[in-house]
Amino acid sequence: MQLYHHPYSIDSQRVRLALEEKSIDYTSFHLNPVTGKNMNVSFFRMNPSATLPVFQNGGHKIFNTIEIIQYVERIASVSTGADSAENTPFSGREVTEWMHRLQQWNPKFFTLAHIPDKYFRSVSKFLRRVVMARMEESPDLAGAYHSKLQEVYDTEDKLKNSSVLIHDKEHLIRLLDQVEKQLNETTYLVGEEFTMADVMLIPVLARLVLLNLEDEYIGTRPNTAKYWITVQQRPSYKKVIASHFNGWRKYRTLWKTWFAIHSRSILRRF
Repeated sequence: MQLYHHPYSIDSQRVRLALEEKSIDYTSFHLNPVTGKNMNVSFFRMNPSATLPVFQNGGHKIFNTIEIIQYVERIASVSTGADSAENTPFSGREVTEWMHRLQQWNPKFFTLAHIPDKYFRSVSKFLRRVVMARMEESPDLAGAYHSKLQEVYDTEDKLKNSSVLIHDKEHLIRLLDQVEKQLNETTYLVGEEFTMADVMLIPVLARLVLLNLEDEYIGTRPNTAKYWITVQQRPSYKKVIASHFNGWRKYRTLWKTWFAIHSRSILRRF
C-alpha cells in the first residue's frame, strides 16, 4: 500500500492519523504542494487533479479522504479478524455524519488569508512557473495542466474577494461552535471513545495552532481547549503532526519549503 501525501495537507494528516490509529503499514511518498511536487508528470498522470492524498493498494486508487479512511477501517477489520458487527471497527452513522460535516469546511482560503502577502505572491508566482514548465515537458497533458494554471489565477482572484474569506471564517466558527457544544457532553467528538470523527477534527485544530490562532479559536472554547490537550497526547498525533509542527519543528518545516522555492527560483529550476 502506498500513500502520496504531505504534512501541510490537512486531508493527508487525516488519512495518516487513521493509518496510525489502525496500525496499518504503508509506503510513504512525500509530495510538497507548496513547491509544486504534486505537479510532477508521473503523479499528474495518475491524478490530474493533483490533489493530496492519494491512497493506492495494488491497482486500486482512492482520492477521496473519507473513502480512504473507510477503506483503512475495512483493512483493519480484516487484519484483526473481526467477525461480528460488535467487533467490527467501522464508523457508525453519527461518526460518518461528523466526518462529512468537518470535510465540508475547506481550509484553503482561510489558511492563505493568514499568510503574509509577500510569501503568498512568491509561492503563487513560483507555482505558475512550475505548471508551465510541466506543460512544456508533457504536451499531451497541456489541457489538464492549463486547468491547474487557471486554478492558481482563480485562487489569487478569490483571495481579493472579502466575501469569500468572510464566508470561510463564518463557516469555521459555526463548525467549532458545534464541536464545543458536543464536547460539553462527551470526551471525544462522538462518545467516550476516539473515532474517525476525531481523526477529521484534529488537523483543523492543528491548522489553527500553526496559524497562531489558538487563543482566538480554541482558547475561547473551554471544552475544545480541554479536548485539544487530550488528543495531543496520542501517539498518532505526535507522529503525524507534532513531529513536523510542534515547537521549533514548525520553523524547520516551513524554512525547508521556503528555501526550496527561493533556490529553485534563482536557479530557474521549475
